[in-house]
Amino acid sequence: MQIKEIKDKENWENFLLKCKEKTFLDSWNWGEFQKEEGNKIWRFGIYENEDLISNTLIYRIKAKRGTFLFVPHGPAFAKASAGKPVLKHEVLKILLDKLKKIAKEEKIVFIRVAPILERNQEHIDIFKELGFKEAPIHIHPELTWELDITPSEKDLLMGMRKTTRYLIRKAQKEGVEVFTSQNEKDLEIFYKLYRKVVSRQHFVPFTLDYLKNEFLAFKPDNQILIFLAKYKEEIISSGIFVFWQGLSFYHHGASTFKYSKIPASYRVQWEAILEAKKRTCERHNFWGIAPTDDKNHPWAGLTLFKKGFGGYQKEYVKTQDLILSNKYWLNFAVEKIRKKRRGL
Repeated sequence: MQIKEIKDKENWENFLLKCKEKTFLDSWNWGEFQKEEGNKIWRFGIYENEDLISNTLIYRIKAKRGTFLFVPHGPAFAKASAGKPVLKHEVLKILLDKLKKIAKEEKIVFIRVAPILERNQEHIDIFKELGFKEAPIHIHPELTWELDITPSEKDLLMGMRKTTRYLIRKAQKEGVEVFTSQNEKDLEIFYKLYRKVVSRQHFVPFTLDYLKNEFLAFKPDNQILIFLAKYKEEIISSGIFVFWQGLSFYHHGASTFKYSKIPASYRVQWEAILEAKKRTCERHNFWGIAPTDDKNHPWAGLTLFKKGFGGYQKEYVKTQDLILSNKYWLNFAVEKIRKKRRGL
């Protein structure tokens, strides 16, 4: 096996079409977004007999508590062909050897991987054997909620929780209108709602510049839309959705508490699913959910909302860290405290 840097967008995206497990965090455009954020990136492919069998986006995150390399939802693996297993352990070992070399050059404290591998004992053992330990906190979802959207609209509605179906219809009857936008200025409308959510729920928000950079990275390929719900001439709910390689993703959401009895967010989500169907997407990813049914969990309400549309849970191997310096333990302590404060 060989590891080579990939510099061609078409080759990168064409390979990902062959991968079953993937998210937009594996996409070429997510790498472009990271560059706009000031993060140095690398894109590597693992080849077996000149055949590309895996690819990985890596970027460097500079933090006061220690600079680290991060692999978001990766590596991605091509679907196994008949009689030919996917050599996950071998691929990860070759990738890790490369990352250790980069780490020396970049003065890296640790390597963090958010795997796109199903959480089972085989995959957990691979990371243990390579010297990783479970990270104190995750950056991207380890537990997601997905929905097969290939059935008809009627069947999708019937597959929902009764309350969810009722609330979608109620929003329509109450006169909630939903429209989409690819205008960068409309991010400011979203952000005003988003800041209100932050003030209610007390989490660390993304900046407006962050959202703009993400939006502008996916916009040229028509892979991102802002959904805005209007009620009484006022925008009361909004969501940012990514559409990529037959998949749709609910990445950011926000709503006002002013009209809490008007279920505009249900209408936004439903309209996004219908848009995904128009784009011939097969699955809709609601992004992260709570790991338990504890009503006191910070994500309990959001999780109930997402699960109401029907679907199934998908769980990945927990985020893994490879320690390269004793400076790591400062980062470990900070993230442990942060996780506890968030009630996660």
